[in-house]
Parts: sequence; C-alpha cells; structure tokens
Amino acid sequence: MFSTTYDVIVVGAGHAGSEAAASAANMGASTLLITMNLQNIAQMSCNPAMGGIAKGQIVREIDAMGGYSGIVTDKTAIQFKMLNKSKGPAMWSPRAQSDRMRFAEEWRLMLEQTSNLDFYQDMVSGLIIENDRIKGVRTSLGLEVYAKTVILTNGTFLNGLIHIGEKQFGGGRAGERAATGITEDLINHGFDAGRMKTGTPPRVDGRSLDYTKMTEQPGDEQPEKFSYSPVTKPLSRQRSCHMSYTSPEVHELLKEGFDRSPMFNGRIKSIGPRYCPSIEDKINRFADKDRHQLFVEPEGWDTVEVYVNGFSTSLPEDVQYRALRSVAGFENVKFFRPGYAIEYDYFPPTQLKHTLETKLIEGLFFAGQINGTTGYEEAAAQGLMAGINAALKCQEKDPFTLQRNEAYIGVLIDDLITKGTEEPYRMFTSRAEYRTLLRQDNADLRLTPRSYEIGLATEERMRRMEDKQKKSNAFVQFFKDTSVTPEEINPILEDLKSSPMKQSDKMFKIFSRPKVTLGHMRKLEAVESFITNESLDTEVLEQTEIQVKYSGYIAKEKNNADKLNKLENIIIPDNFDYNKLKSLSFEAREKLKNIKPKTLSQASRISGVSPSDISVMLVYMGR
Repeated sequence: MFSTTYDVIVVGAGHAGSEAAASAANMGASTLLITMNLQNIAQMSCNPAMGGIAKGQIVREIDAMGGYSGIVTDKTAIQFKMLNKSKGPAMWSPRAQSDRMRFAEEWRLMLEQTSNLDFYQDMVSGLIIENDRIKGVRTSLGLEVYAKTVILTNGTFLNGLIHIGEKQFGGGRAGERAATGITEDLINHGFDAGRMKTGTPPRVDGRSLDYTKMTEQPGDEQPEKFSYSPVTKPLSRQRSCHMSYTSPEVHELLKEGFDRSPMFNGRIKSIGPRYCPSIEDKINRFADKDRHQLFVEPEGWDTVEVYVNGFSTSLPEDVQYRALRSVAGFENVKFFRPGYAIEYDYFPPTQLKHTLETKLIEGLFFAGQINGTTGYEEAAAQGLMAGINAALKCQEKDPFTLQRNEAYIGVLIDDLITKGTEEPYRMFTSRAEYRTLLRQDNADLRLTPRSYEIGLATEERMRRMEDKQKKSNAFVQFFKDTSVTPEEINPILEDLKSSPMKQSDKMFKIFSRPKVTLGHMRKLEAVESFITNESLDTEVLEQTEIQVKYSGYIAKEKNNADKLNKLENIIIPDNFDYNKLKSLSFEAREKLKNIKPKTLSQASRISGVSPSDISVMLVYMGR
C-alpha cells in the first residue's frame, strides 16, 4: 500500500499537524497525514476558542500566508470579539468562540479537499533513521512508510499521563491512548527530552446552570472576522458567553482536596503553563484574592455542553464537583466530565534550526507542543512553517524563515530556538519588540507577498492584498494633498474640545490629532465623496486610519528594526570556533557552541550572551 516514497509525512493531526499537512500539500509536496484517530482531526482539546491577545495576530498571519486556521474559525465561529480596542492598534487582538464539533469537521473537510494529501489511521511507534537522516516511520501495525521528510506534531500524546486526584492513567487526551516509542527512539539518537504539564477544566451541562446569576458577555455589535479571504463573512448572529466568580467558600472547599492533589503531593513533577494556572494553583499562589473570574463558554450553536474557563484543575472529581456547586449559577451543576492534568514529553527547542528542522537528524521537523509551546495558535503557526520548509527541502529550494520584525510567528520561533523554554511557552504582545509593525490589520500586507513568492499564497490572495494596499496608500495621499478650511473643520474640533484652526491646513495634520477619528473626518463632504467614489471597504478604512494616526510611531519602529537587521546580515559560519575567542564569557561560549546561531542578531538574543560578547565577535569578524 505504501510502496512509493512520500515527500512529507506528518505525524499527528492536531492544529500543528493539520496546518503542516495543508501547507506542504498546497506547495506541491506528496504528503501523508498519519494520526491515531481520523475522527479527531484538529480537535479543540481545551477551550473552544481561537485567537486572543497576540494569538489573534498569529491566526491572521497564518491566514495571510494561505493557511487554513482563519477560514475554519470564521466558518465555525459562534461569537467574535476584538480585544483591547480601547488601546492602540498594536494591542488589538481578534478572538472567536468556536463550535467545537463543527470546527473539527470543517478542518477535516478542507483537508480532504486538498490535493496531494493522503490519510492513514495508525500510531507511529518509531522512526526510520539512517546515517543521521530521516527515511520514514514505523507504525504500531508493523508498517514501514518511507519519506524524504517527516514532521512530528505529537501534541500531548508522547508518553502522556493523565491525573485526576490520586488516579493516574496513560493517555494523550481524555478517552484516547498515549503514543509510545518515538521519545525513546529520539533519545537513542542523542536528543534531550523533558516533561511538561497542562490541564483542562470540567465540562458541564448548560441545562443545569442558572444564567440569571451570571454576567452576560456578548460578542461585538459589529463583528469582524479572521480571514482576509472573501470566502468567509462576519457573523450575522452570535451566542453570548457568561461570567461568574469563585468565592472564599469555593476556595475552602477546594483546599479540602489539596492533600489528594497531584500538584501538591508530588505526583506531578513537571512544570505547567505560568499564564494559565489551575484553580488550585491560583488560590495557593494568590492567597490574598478572595475571588477569581470564571468564563462560562458554550461549546457550540446547538450543544448544551459548556466549558468552564478559569477552573482548570486536577483535583479529585468529588472535590471539583462540591466546589463548583458553590459558584453562583452552578448550584445544580451536572458534570459531563471532570477536569484533569496531563504530563507529556517535549524536546527543548534549542535542538532545532529556524526552519524547525532538527539539528541532529536531517529531514526531521518538530512542530507544536513537542517544542514546549502551549496553545492552538502557536502550534498551528509552527505547523505551517514546518510544512513549508519540509516541502521546500524536498524541492531543493532555499528555506523560508520569518524575522522578528516581520511576524509574531518569527518572534515565536526565534524565542524557542535561541532562548529555549522550560515551561509551556505562550505568545504575548509584550514578547514582540516591534509590535507596532506586527498588527493584526496588516498581516496580509506583511506576509502575503512573501508567501506568494514561495508558491503558497494564491495569486487571487496576492491581487486582493495589492488592491487593498493601493487603495489605502491613495487614501493616505488624499489626506496629505487635500486642504480643509477653518469654516469646515472648526465645528467638529469645537465638539471635541480641540484647538480650532486659524487658517486652512492639510487634512493629514488635522486627522493626526489624538481625539480626531475617521468618523469625524467623514463629516467632511470631500472625505465621504472619496470613500464612495473609490469604493473603500472597512479593511482599507481601518488601514488608512492607523497609517495616519500612528505614522510617526510606525516610522520610528521600522527605523529601529532596520538598524538591528544589519546584525541579521552578518552570518556566522557553521564551523565557527568559539574556543578561539578567549574574551567571550564562559557562559556565552557554552551557549553559542550548543545553539550554533546562524547570525549575530540571533546570537545577541541568546540568554547569557551579553552585548560585550557580541562586540568581541564583531571585532573578530572584522566589523
């Protein structure tokens, strides 16, 4: 059945695996997606939502490059919110509640309609490696399948161990077995491995909740969407979420189970996500707080299953149940399933190149939680990049990477490769030093041309992006070229309590004032006429307003990025002998020898490498 050699084999069909399979196949690589259960493709193992702070930017970047996550999210969303809208546009982050069952179904349907992609259900239990090069995989049924490249996207399944109170059992997700064999294979070939932990809250029956005791959390009045593609539309109707709170009584009930908690009795030894702690961790770490928010999220349009966001726990199920019944609105709650924690194997990502290919085994790529990340969006981004680079490797083309000033995806991968991680890595806007450049509104302008060059983004995507850019630039130029008289603008400025104009001036200058928005400028007949005559849509209007209002900040940040990018052009040879540089600190020398950075810019971001160490290298390299 598998007599031919594939270009790419993708192991695992979570968010990383699904994007990896899609990108590799769409670039023309013959691709096989192997997973333990084809019914669980792109399963939302934790909360039924996509996007959020910085994560929403990543989903838009994936979409801008031709990935599927944005389209699938739009097609299966039940609510949409643009977070941080009260702050500057660098902080705006789209987030959507999804219909869990339809999300997985839509992903599978899209993958099945993707050319060059085959499917097989089996567990990969080992790798075929010859002379430090990947040759294929072995399955639990004894099959050997050969390929030029292999992408491992195993999620939480590698030797997964589930904890509920004092009970523990093997599994990669509730109701699914763990994957075995791969970790041992990799360790035998010289890889370092570690353990991480994540958790999930109970799922409950929405019919047993009293929503009148909770605060309603509706979606945006004018919802937007993730994908830049016209195949999706904004939601015309939405489902609300709700919010409740824990209390001192709830905390006391939870503490009764601490002696049986795997987190506190030593059963769980690995590190969990710092920014998504369990409820027992929260009341232990933040003992001064007498309540914590709980977000009550519906799992879909029609199902009654509800996700209790903020109540992640591995306490015994009887403790979970008693405590949750003391939360307002949950007095008569019925469980669908209890929360649990899961420990799994990961491989410190400093063992990877920026392409996500491993340094030790040629043609072997890692993507997703195997690299120590947490979150659907971070996993999907890595899958996209691994799929692209695996396909390019098979086609004997140059690798494709993104810089920190080009994309949050670039920040994510660079952080992993240069700094590593000892706890589940989650993306935040604060991790990106160029976040004014990396906004959610301009992901297509940043990345669609780059993706089009390598053959992933379609020509139709490219033409739409160029049209948006052309119209936006023309509108900005209109404001720079067109004057406005005091008689026209002063009534608007007076309403805003902004200083009146004494003589005519360019609209750009007025529009740049802090209180003046595009809505105010549209009260001017010339502006509204331009919008109508040029048929400008919402995306173009938003892009133009940001370009005018934040032009100074954008130019300054771009200038800073260009300066630092000069270090990006100074390549460090593969055989560079750091032992020759006696002036390097011992820590820097060891880190540089271990990570083997490709450029001086990358070297400068490694923890333990100081500016003086970079100066030493600059002098040595004749710069």
